[in-house]
Amino acid sequence: MHALLRISRTIDCISTIVGRGVAWLIVVAAVISAGNAIIRKLFDTSSNAWLESQWWLFSIAFLLAAPWTLAQNEHIRIDILNNRLKPKTRDLIDLMGHALFLLPMTLLLVWTSWDFFWTSYAQNEQSWNAGGLAQWPIKAVIPIAFALLFLQAISELIKRTAIMTGVTPRKEIGGTYHATAAGRDETPS
Repeated sequence: MHALLRISRTIDCISTIVGRGVAWLIVVAAVISAGNAIIRKLFDTSSNAWLESQWWLFSIAFLLAAPWTLAQNEHIRIDILNNRLKPKTRDLIDLMGHALFLLPMTLLLVWTSWDFFWTSYAQNEQSWNAGGLAQWPIKAVIPIAFALLFLQAISELIKRTAIMTGVTPRKEIGGTYHATAAGRDETPS
């Protein structure tokens, strides 16, 4: 189990590095949006490429930060119900949800989005908007993002199993599972 936990820590590290990196794309998208709005008002001109780049940046940030969100246990839940459950029940629900729904869904999306990307690449698909961007680069992000989410789901399964079997102690509030196992708190301040 300790070897699997090392693999889990590596996956979590990758998710964190990618997630923190792409989070800055939101700032870049906001700057582009502001710049585009100012240019449109001052010079009465606009660019579809700049508009599409905003969408791209937001899409990349959203897709590639999803594994980091899962690693930090910050994904969406029905908290009013989830908080009423015992920790062991929550772990079992997470374990079953990841194994029966998240893993198969991510595999399906990697498989189908790869064909979606490859067809777009082979056709050198371009934007329908005049002056827009090529479409295949952004479509390449989809299988990459879901492959990373698949890996993070594997990491979550390892961590939940380690907690449920008593290999790793349970941490109730903040931090990550690996921080608890290593005896330190990595709760963001």
